[in-house]
Amino acid sequence: MYQRIDGDGWRHIYIVGDLHGCLSKMVTQLKAHHFDPWQDLIISVGDVIDRGPDSPGCLALLDKRWFRAVRGNHEEMAVDALEQGDRMLWVMNGGDWFRGLSEPCQARVSERLRHCSELPLIIELHTGRKTLVVAHADYPSSHYAWNKQVDKHRLVWSRERLNRHMQGKGENITGADEFYFGHTPLKEAAHYHNQHYIDTGAVFGNRLTLVQVQ
Repeated sequence: MYQRIDGDGWRHIYIVGDLHGCLSKMVTQLKAHHFDPWQDLIISVGDVIDRGPDSPGCLALLDKRWFRAVRGNHEEMAVDALEQGDRMLWVMNGGDWFRGLSEPCQARVSERLRHCSELPLIIELHTGRKTLVVAHADYPSSHYAWNKQVDKHRLVWSRERLNRHMQGKGENITGADEFYFGHTPLKEAAHYHNQHYIDTGAVFGNRLTLVQVQ
């Protein structure tokens, strides 16, 4: 469930919002930041696939040493579809791109998608004196702790905490300095207490959010 990253092994570290197949938007951002794949690292909040123009290209990022990701609900839907043989939910939520691939390409992509089940649900990043936590939708507890057992479904699906923030009822999550989430497309990145919501709906024509944290 958890993966730990030591920032000392990298020069610059960025956290990127939901890609949803928008590979070219990320490439444009990386060029603007003079990204160096030999020294720098990107951490994704999940949902690298579906809806956008290049899901296979974004999925291939998971093979790169400079790219890490937590599992999003779209990766969950894809894995479930392949394992259970029922693709209706996935197709309804943007997984129809898979049907348009050639059979050899489907085989290669299927293998990569199955590996998504091995992605962590939580990444803990140590940078400087800070502890940063990345999850797709939420960290469903008021206190963070390494290897603490929390609800896996809420990690990738829940919007309860964000809704409370929007109602003015939010609060800090203790145990870490900052938390980064995606999942809910917003017009602009939102920041509540020590939590940052950075899915800005790149696949819907908005800007892709890339945050430099080191």
